[in-house]
Amino acid sequence: MAEPRASCPWGVMPKREAEEGPLGLRGWLVSLLVDLLTKPLSHYERRGWNDPEALKRNIRKGDVVLVEGDQRISAVIRYLTQSSWSHAALYVGDDLLQRGEHLRQEALACFGDEARHMLIEALLDGVVASPLSKYFDLNIRVCRPHNLKPHDLKKVLEEAVRSLGWRYDLRNIVDLLRYLLPVSLVPARFRRTALHFGSGMPTEVICSSHIGRLFDGVGFPIAPQVDLPEGFDAPGARRNGLLRLVFGFESAEYTGLFHKRHPRLLTPRDFDLSPYFEIVKFNAIADRRFDYARIHWADEEPAPGVDRPPSKGR
Repeated sequence: MAEPRASCPWGVMPKREAEEGPLGLRGWLVSLLVDLLTKPLSHYERRGWNDPEALKRNIRKGDVVLVEGDQRISAVIRYLTQSSWSHAALYVGDDLLQRGEHLRQEALACFGDEARHMLIEALLDGVVASPLSKYFDLNIRVCRPHNLKPHDLKKVLEEAVRSLGWRYDLRNIVDLLRYLLPVSLVPARFRRTALHFGSGMPTEVICSSHIGRLFDGVGFPIAPQVDLPEGFDAPGARRNGLLRLVFGFESAEYTGLFHKRHPRLLTPRDFDLSPYFEIVKFNAIADRRFDYARIHWADEEPAPGVDRPPSKGR
């Protein structure tokens, strides 16, 4: 899944040209296709507002940011996955500033103060670093891996930084292009399998498969198939549950047999629907000040004890 190309030259197009020479006809066609897919939609509906400062206060390293994009390819992905979310990115915070002086200086030169609030994501130009502020004006959702252990979080972040410069899976772009054609012209069997294709190269990814690989590397589940014995009931809370939460005690209780799902089959909505990721509400209710009783609805009298805000002149 992809969003706009990076404005800072951390993408893979310059590297590809340097390693392979001029891109030729294939490169020209790919560039033309990328331009077609990344054209903005004629209409985009914002379903809420984002408080940038609240987002920065509440987001943590390792969180997955889901985005409802505003490009043609975003609409295609939403149609494919039957979901609001067209893109996924991993929040790494200020991790780039702690990975050696060269990377630190490059991040500061590209993004300035925003380098302390960074995402790593797979775009059409490849795996790049982008500021969190890039998505302030779009519909987003923050998903947090529940109880991810610190040493596993460290591995996820290290692998994410190491993946900078990987290429986007160009074959997947061709698969998605079929959804720009009238549905009647595309056989159903091709529409059903579009997300199951791809180059298969270990360094060519789409956004959700990229993040899926990172969590798969530490054994953290996203959307596994779970086999449970017939009549199995989930175990109830135990008395030492708090101690397990604080100290990370392992449980000997049987949780079923988990089957891994290949990362290339993951889509952004899998992080939203996963029972192993929490949804972080950072806008209205994050600071525990929300009180629906104090809402002043249009064309209604204010609730008792609530003053009507002064009207603004035109």
